[in-house]
Amino acid sequence: MNATVTEAELQAWVDGRLPPARAGAVDTYLELHPAEAARLQAYREQNAALRAVFNPLLDEPVPAAMTARPPGRGPGPAPAWPLPLRAAAMLALTLAGGGAGWLLHGAADQAALQALSADNAPNAAASLAALPRRAALAHVVYTPEVRHPVEVGADQQAHLVAWLSKRLGAPLKPPQLAAQGYELEGGRLLPGQSGPVAQFMYRDAGGARLTLYVSTEQTHNRETGFRFAQEGQVGVFYWIDGQFGYALSGNLDKAALAKVANAVYAQLEPAL
Repeated sequence: MNATVTEAELQAWVDGRLPPARAGAVDTYLELHPAEAARLQAYREQNAALRAVFNPLLDEPVPAAMTARPPGRGPGPAPAWPLPLRAAAMLALTLAGGGAGWLLHGAADQAALQALSADNAPNAAASLAALPRRAALAHVVYTPEVRHPVEVGADQQAHLVAWLSKRLGAPLKPPQLAAQGYELEGGRLLPGQSGPVAQFMYRDAGGARLTLYVSTEQTHNRETGFRFAQEGQVGVFYWIDGQFGYALSGNLDKAALAKVANAVYAQLEPAL
């Protein structure tokens, strides 16, 4: 890296907090290093996508469980929030403050997903409602990545499928979507509510990406038909089939995403 431009300054540029006196030096550096410029632009896109998903949460009322006192508790300081709630709140504040570019750098994105995934007593309704939001979060975190969008690429598909199948404890097979204009790019392992989940990523000729989020944690849910959720700028079609939960996410209009979701569903019988 150019000794006159630090990583901290680059991240400040991402977050819109770079001192004006350093703007010229950073702009010149990025003009001379297009790969770095692409990396930072991807972080900016991550920031925007994450805010689109989470900013609406700032307007929601505080859940009663976060403010209620245990039975029999008298006056005095309220008990601390449970760790998962504190972690999620810290993440939301960080995103609102413009620090997502650095937070998502390296392994921190995995820690954030893990914090949001912690849930010691999920019920059927909560588990189903959480599925599209978790899928959308994973989508906006990883689809902007330029260098490492997946852990294992499609050129190692046999290894990818065997690895994810072993970790999820169920046979997986990523759908083939060439007829819909999308090729498998690869996949990765993510933390879920109570165990690992898989994400398969697809890309079209123009570089647009879709992700299929696959969970095997649906022990409390019955089978469901297609459901649609709009999480910020990300549309999600999701459904339950036995122990499997599926969520297809993309920045497409509802009709276009539905066509791909139908193609995915057709290849998932009896299971992925």
